Amino acid sequence: MPGTPVLVRYADDFVVLCHDEAQVHQVRARLEDWLGPRGLRFNEEKTKVVHLDKGFDFLGFTVRRTGGKLIIKPSTAARARLRARLRTEVKALHGSNAEAVLRRLIPIVRGWAAYYRAVASTTTFASLDHYMWRLTFKWARRRHRNKSRYWVMDRYSGQFHPSRRDRWVFGGRDSGAFLIKFAWTGIVRHQLVKGGASPDDPALTECWRDRRRRKAPPPMDKTSLLLAVRQQGLCPLCKQALIVGAEYEPDSPREWINWFAASKKMLHKHHFTYRRDGGTDERNNLRLVHSECRRQHGGEVERVQVADRTFLSKSTAVETATRAVPHLRHFTAAIAD
Repeated sequence: MPGTPVLVRYADDFVVLCHDEAQVHQVRARLEDWLGPRGLRFNEEKTKVVHLDKGFDFLGFTVRRTGGKLIIKPSTAARARLRARLRTEVKALHGSNAEAVLRRLIPIVRGWAAYYRAVASTTTFASLDHYMWRLTFKWARRRHRNKSRYWVMDRYSGQFHPSRRDRWVFGGRDSGAFLIKFAWTGIVRHQLVKGGASPDDPALTECWRDRRRRKAPPPMDKTSLLLAVRQQGLCPLCKQALIVGAEYEPDSPREWINWFAASKKMLHKHHFTYRRDGGTDERNNLRLVHSECRRQHGGEVERVQVADRTFLSKSTAVETATRAVPHLRHFTAAIAD
């Protein structure tokens, strides 16, 4: 209804959007009357009344109206927390090799970028990439004190990504592994939901199914996504879901970081024919299995048949995988053409 204030709540945090300052004080008084009998009250240090043109922070985002347009960005405090964590992590890795640095930092980059990819984060991602480069370069100079900066750059930076012409990428020459960049995560706008639309409405079942199907997957590598779709989201050794609870998207940068760290440890790209026996890293020679299943099965190399080994078209693969396996919904939207 026009003129009605709007309340947005997450857990015990909420924001009330009002049309004028008088309405703000009326809403606050009503909320205080409602909270009082329940033994609750406002946190005066965190409760503020601000104009939307000045903006406010909520759940790690800064919401502000600029030039008549609403802009949502990662908050300054959230960026500062990330930079502090990156500094701490890299400092703790002094004396470690490049592979250890990559194992520690990649989940952080993927997780933070996944949480903030739905807002105006392009400039922030570019700034964080520059900061990451400075941190890793200083780490490399410290590791090789007697080498020149040019030698260090030649050893730890290069065009490691096979499909990106970017030679300023940190990585290991021996393993070929590299540190992904924040800017490589594409911005995916959140699709608004109409105020009266409810997932519990039987008439909107198909609408919500289509919405989940179009939902952007986590920014994982395309090979893993394609393998997951081909296997219908199941581990071929234990026949269980590759990632239990994948249909529930994490709610914070910390949860996203933990999600990527856990998935990195849980999943393993297993070769049907080992490379030492002439096998390749082509997708038709790979399958995704649980790391624990791989350890339990030891040296098993028996070829497990997958339901359909052929590569499907994008639309067919998405429809098949989503219909067959609900817990694959986060994987099915990023299939390569």
